Amino acid sequence: MRIAIALLALATAAIFIVWGWLGSPVAMPPSPFAGGEKLYCASYAPFRGDQNPLGPDVPIDPRQIDQDLADLKQVTDCVRTYSTDHGLDQIPEIARRHGMKVLQGVWVSNDPAKTQAQIASAVALSKRFPDVITALVVGNEVLLRGEMAAPDLARLIGEVKAQVAVPVTYADVWEFWLRHREIATAVDFISVHILPYWEDFPIPARDAASHVDAIHRRVAAAFPGKDILVGEFGWPSAGRMREGALPSPANQARVMQEVLAVAKRANYRVNLIEAYDQPWKRQFEGTVGGHWGLFDADRRVAKFAWGAAVSNHPHWLWQAAVGIALALATFAAAFAARQGKTGNPGLWLRVAGMAAGSGSLIGWTIANVPIESLTVGDWLRTLAWTGVATASPVIAATALAAGTPMPSFAQLLGRGIARPRDPLVLALGVLLIGLALLSVQAALGLVFDPRYRDFPFAPLAGAAVPLVLIGTWRWPPKVPVAETVMAATLAAAALYVVVNEGFANWQALWFAAGLVAFAFILLQVRDAPS
Repeated sequence: MRIAIALLALATAAIFIVWGWLGSPVAMPPSPFAGGEKLYCASYAPFRGDQNPLGPDVPIDPRQIDQDLADLKQVTDCVRTYSTDHGLDQIPEIARRHGMKVLQGVWVSNDPAKTQAQIASAVALSKRFPDVITALVVGNEVLLRGEMAAPDLARLIGEVKAQVAVPVTYADVWEFWLRHREIATAVDFISVHILPYWEDFPIPARDAASHVDAIHRRVAAAFPGKDILVGEFGWPSAGRMREGALPSPANQARVMQEVLAVAKRANYRVNLIEAYDQPWKRQFEGTVGGHWGLFDADRRVAKFAWGAAVSNHPHWLWQAAVGIALALATFAAAFAARQGKTGNPGLWLRVAGMAAGSGSLIGWTIANVPIESLTVGDWLRTLAWTGVATASPVIAATALAAGTPMPSFAQLLGRGIARPRDPLVLALGVLLIGLALLSVQAALGLVFDPRYRDFPFAPLAGAAVPLVLIGTWRWPPKVPVAETVMAATLAAAALYVVVNEGFANWQALWFAAGLVAFAFILLQVRDAPS
């Protein structure tokens, strides 16, 4: 008993230490602003909650815009917009009241009627608010989306320039400016997007500032004499890794500050994307698409203070508390299953491994549920992952203490008369099947459609570790066919994920290791006697 209690104490201490380390604030570089300086500009869209620009043209309440601009005025005197519908044509008038300027967007698409309506609205706004609108941005990544040919776009820009007195530009990623250089002759200045996270070869956060500076110099060399605005630069605070590019609160704060500092030294302007998180973008870009804001979507509060340390897990104390609670439940289940028997030290060492491993990850799993869930299907999937990650150490510890082996799929899914009646065997079997379904779905998704999918590394590891610790390898394996096929599928998927995502992506490596661990678990299953 004393050994068990000592190991429980060690497991809970380990969970607390892990979360204390994960939650510790990360030091930031000095603020790029001195003495009342502000951001040059920030991309702004007023959509909140379920609001989005994809449905009917329902205007946003102007009071909502007014509240946002009052807050943004504290950090910038300029906002960039992307269209004039959905009530965004109200922004210049409200910006005037707050003493702010607007880079007015004109949404150009492959629908000529809608494009002309956007142009007419933006031209009228520029004439009505010449003291507010500093430039028109005619088109945003139209060439990237393939919705218009470059010569047609150049003619359209010329038509707009003939109607307004303000400068006119076009905005696209840097590669498309270099591919379609004729656009540069049509605009008054160049607005180039540089997004290190989304590069074809993603740039790690530590190299983002030097990358932005190098691309700015490259574009400047390609178009001598042209004023160049970095029309979009940003870094996400949450979402999946792309090679070595990790979205996180600390990386977002660090990269933005380093890029702005480099731009200040080199004397060029940067528009940050974006002011507020936009949840609707997750429909197209996954979790990461909704987390580019300086302010979060719901509370509308700043994610960091310039120059101040930033924690990637600011609520780590409750995450540690949840993990410790799961560790206590794991040991309690094992004590109950032993029914007063002392058990050998090896058994309690395994239980401690289950408690520490799953307990360290459950807080991470729970915190990711609202971050990674947008649709009903997303919520069901993330909650299912949370369920197996929570149940696994408790059920596995009980099975280990009681000496209960893992049942095969055939035992659980076969004829009713052959199914096990022991509740513990049934619980272990349901856990095994649930984890198998979730793992296969996640693995195949990351093989066949990986770009915007998250890696459920924390719940997979939290659920797999306890099951690995139940048994030991036996040879020859004599594994049932279903388990063999599934184990082979998961192992092959793990290899592909690692090769496809790269060794710099620790989320992918962690997830792949979880798949291999679960494949090992499946190879421990024995067929039931005939």
